[in-house]
Amino acid sequence: MIELQGLCKRYGDVRAVDGLSLRVDAGEVLVLLGGSGCGKTTTLKMVNRLIEPSAGRVLIDGDDAAAIPPHVLRRRIGYAFQAIGLFPHMTVEENVAITPRLLGWDGARVRRRVDELLELVELEPATYRGRWPRELSGGQQQRVGIARALAAEPGLLLLDEPFGALDPLTRDRLQGSFRAIRRAVAVTAIFVTHDMLEALLVGDRIAVMKDGRLVQVGTPRDLLRHPADAYVAELMDTPRRQNAIFERFLQGDGP
Repeated sequence: MIELQGLCKRYGDVRAVDGLSLRVDAGEVLVLLGGSGCGKTTTLKMVNRLIEPSAGRVLIDGDDAAAIPPHVLRRRIGYAFQAIGLFPHMTVEENVAITPRLLGWDGARVRRRVDELLELVELEPATYRGRWPRELSGGQQQRVGIARALAAEPGLLLLDEPFGALDPLTRDRLQGSFRAIRRAVAVTAIFVTHDMLEALLVGDRIAVMKDGRLVQVGTPRDLLRHPADAYVAELMDTPRRQNAIFERFLQGDGP
C-alpha cells in the first residue's frame, strides 16, 4: 500500500504538485492521467525520492519514505520509464539482474529470476538473455525494462509513460502484455500516461491531474459516467470521438 499525504513540490513560485493526497491499495494499478506539465512525473519521482517533496509525505506500507535511505528505498521499488535506460555495455541478462545482485542474491537464484521474467515478458530466455540492447527493437527493449523493474520482486512498481515512444502496434501489444503481467504478479503500481485510452485499459482507478492538483479519482466507469468537471469530461470524451471518426471511415463518410 502507498499513501501520498498533502504532497507538494514548489520551484520558486511555481507549484508543480500542490497538496496531492492519494492512496493506492495493495495489488491495485492507479493511473496518473493528465496533460504535459500537470505534475504526473514529478509525483512519481517524489515517491522514490528522485525528487524531494517541498511538503507532505509518502508512506509505503506505513513507512515514511523520507526516513528510508534513497538507495534502500529504490531497491524496494521497480521503476520503468519511456527512455528505458538499459545499460548498453551489459547484456539483457546483466541488465535484468542488476538489483537482485545488489541485494546479494546467489547466482542460481538470479539466473532463475532472469529466465522467469524474460518468459513473463514474452522474450525466449535462450534467445535473448545474451543479447545486447543495440540488438533489440524498441518494443523488446521496453519489455526488458519492465523485466528489470520486476526483478527484485518489488512491492511497488512505478511506470512513467513506459510505452509512449513506441509505434501503435507495439504499444498495443505491450499494453496487453502489461495486463497479463499484472494478473500473474500481484503488483501494486502507479502508471503515468497522458493517453486516455491507455488509462482506461490498464488502470483499476484513474487519478486526473491538472496544474499540479488532483481533479478527480475513481474507476474508469466512474469517470466516464460522472466526470467532476469540463476538463475530465473532455478527457473522457476523447475515446468516443476517436471511435466515432473510425465508424465514419468504415461507413465511407470520411472524417
